Amino acid sequence: MLPERARIAVVTVSDRAARGEYEDMGGPAAEDWLRTVLTSDVHITRQIIPDGRDSVAAALRTLADYGSDLVLITGGTGPAPRDRTPEGLADIIAFDLPGFGEEMRRASLAEVPTAILSRQSAGVRGRTLFITLPGKPAAIATCLQAVFAAVPYCLDLIGAARIDTDPARCKAFRPAKT
Repeated sequence: MLPERARIAVVTVSDRAARGEYEDMGGPAAEDWLRTVLTSDVHITRQIIPDGRDSVAAALRTLADYGSDLVLITGGTGPAPRDRTPEGLADIIAFDLPGFGEEMRRASLAEVPTAILSRQSAGVRGRTLFITLPGKPAAIATCLQAVFAAVPYCLDLIGAARIDTDPARCKAFRPAKT
């Protein structure tokens, strides 16, 4: 029997990109990073939605309820009035994983002093892991590199599909079986 193919969604949260006024750079950057690091056969989809708590919550709820294993959300995590991605995520998850946000901010702070304004987070709904990311491609790479070693095991623990990484690019941690 073949292993279940992981379903990964990349969601860009941006009013301007949703209206077609701005080229989405975050979504493609997150997908490219995944395709460089993952060795598993995965199905990746991308979508762009407008900023706002309700639009984020509706899109994320649908992705989880229709079987996404991992959802990366780029944008909407700053302090601007329409940046409400963390609130939308909080509305639909069963629990949060605060260590993800802490580590992403720590890694980003080594590069830019404004990382303290970032509100990255992660959480779980059913068997879906959500990770919020900044919208800038370089910051996305920094954040994913900081936390992704824990993602495959987290997916194992919540009953999602298995993913594997290229250890030369990101050495995923899974405890030794006893």
